[in-house]
Amino acid sequence: MRSETFASRVGPVLTIVATIIVIWYAAAVWMNAPFQRDLDRRGDVTSTTMEFIVKTLSQPKPIVPAPHQVAQNVFENTFLRKVTSNRSLVYHSWITLSSTLAGFAFGTLLGVLIAVGIVHVKALDRSLMPWIIASQTVPILAIAPMVVVVLAAINVTGLIPKALISTYLSFFPVAVGMVKGLRSPDIIQLDLMRTYNASRWQTFWKLRVPASMPFLFTSMKVAVAASLVGAIVAELPTGAAAGIGSKLLAGSYYSQTIDMWAALIAGSLLAAMLVTIVGVGARLIDRRMGVRPA
Repeated sequence: MRSETFASRVGPVLTIVATIIVIWYAAAVWMNAPFQRDLDRRGDVTSTTMEFIVKTLSQPKPIVPAPHQVAQNVFENTFLRKVTSNRSLVYHSWITLSSTLAGFAFGTLLGVLIAVGIVHVKALDRSLMPWIIASQTVPILAIAPMVVVVLAAINVTGLIPKALISTYLSFFPVAVGMVKGLRSPDIIQLDLMRTYNASRWQTFWKLRVPASMPFLFTSMKVAVAASLVGAIVAELPTGAAAGIGSKLLAGSYYSQTIDMWAALIAGSLLAAMLVTIVGVGARLIDRRMGVRPA
């Protein structure tokens, strides 16, 4: 029974991953072929079809690097470099992770406070919520340079500007999810609390907060991924010397496409790890609250 459940969960994931890899290889051959034809023509080289395909998948600076090239780069810069090395993906990931966690913590706290205010104060519900939604229509690429320039003018640099940009992206899903969660109890449940002569805060802590936990952790999964995106984007206009964003920027300057894709993979793995950690925290809270697993 357990093996069937494991196979049913892992099988579709492996199928999708295999499909992506096949499409990736095909795209690499197709995108790198024109440049390889030009190289063969200049060198007066005639290649068989298989030799030509191998060459397109082994270019030093390809337009689209092959999966094995990216995997090799990730392995070398993760396990074969010192953690303090400027080429280490662990080092760059840690720099980005620090601002991600700071922004995620601030964003979660801000989102929860905004949600509590919206649920309990009707004026905030009518006035604040439309502005919160409108704030997310402004592109983060337009906001990030302004935040960096303004804070730099008052000598605030380093972690704080990046954390604030991460906060900007992460507070919104938490606020919306928490509002939905705090309002999720049924009318009959609220009437029961009034029957028990419960105060407003007793109703909040004993009913609304427990009911909001599934909504909170679901929104936190979105928020932590958005926070990572914000941290990476924030590293672009700051001219950061380290971080996944700076790695991407340096790769674009010097046409190191393999390094760029490796940094993207590192960012994806970091996001998956953060979302998994939030998911584990949700399960622990559910177990603590007596929720039975499905």
